[in-house]
Amino acid sequence: MEIDFLQYQVRNGDTLTSIASRLGMTSEELKWFHNSHCQKMDKVWFENLNEVKNIFVPTNFKTKEQKEQERKKSLPSQLSDSFFAQKYNVNETFEIPFESSVNINYMIDINLNKDKNTGQHILSYNQKDFTCNGNTPDDKISSISIACMQSIMPLEFVINEQGKITGFADHKKIIDTFSEQRKELEEFYIGEIFQNYLNTFERSINDEMFLLQQFQSTLLFQTLFPKIEWFQKKAKWKEYFHLVQNSFPVQCELDIEHENEDDNSILTILKGRITELCTSREIIRGIKLNEKTSQSASGTIVLEYTTHIKNKNLLEAKTSVLLSHEDQFIHQHHINITQG
Repeated sequence: MEIDFLQYQVRNGDTLTSIASRLGMTSEELKWFHNSHCQKMDKVWFENLNEVKNIFVPTNFKTKEQKEQERKKSLPSQLSDSFFAQKYNVNETFEIPFESSVNINYMIDINLNKDKNTGQHILSYNQKDFTCNGNTPDDKISSISIACMQSIMPLEFVINEQGKITGFADHKKIIDTFSEQRKELEEFYIGEIFQNYLNTFERSINDEMFLLQQFQSTLLFQTLFPKIEWFQKKAKWKEYFHLVQNSFPVQCELDIEHENEDDNSILTILKGRITELCTSREIIRGIKLNEKTSQSASGTIVLEYTTHIKNKNLLEAKTSVLLSHEDQFIHQHHINITQG
């Protein structure tokens, strides 16, 4: 067992303040430390140490400033190539009233590098191995949807120093890739319904801003690509989140706290509540009516990030979104991302 304190022998003229100052502590901090380690009869309550023989003092005391510096150093402060692991497992659960929950699992491959010519961070992203409620989706619409997305993978995004995806590295490459892959898709997916789906998908990816928004509004991307500045926050602040995909972004007020998981990792927890003047039903429908409402939306978002203390690698991420109306939940979405 490691001993983190020792007994200091009180000398003539010593006071709580004089001893504490030599240790870089306040007298209140020293008094609390001594009283938490000594026998009940040996506790001290006054500045004067007359008749007090020994005081328990810490061997490795750290001031608030030192603790704050250590906290900052243990958390990510800038985006680096080592922030992301190469593989993650993703589990998403969707719940709405009176319907069975939907559980989706898939894998993600990630590779982040800095372009030597442009200085931009380029992130290669690939999704694969989808299952829904434990089974590979076999209905025609799910099948063609997954096939279309996989036909343009891997995607390359530009990501800034703060971890925010700002665009595609080469949008034209996405269009050209699907154009080449479409011929093979048409050989397998035959019929008017599939042709209409392929036409719609092609129109969607041709619109660069629309396609980017489709990814940015997912809970997955909002979770997997946090703003690096979040980890260094101390006070409350406000952020916008897409709490429901394809809906409008909603303002939330966030609190932050940190917990040491072990000697190698630290857990950062962000707890947010909706502060936007809109209703939960507007969020679900994705249409903001801009009308005055007497009952604002009730909802929360909680994001949790476990990062490695030394290399700042993202080990695990979790997010939960809850929307309710008149104390009854109307939408829940949970996501759990772990290294593969």
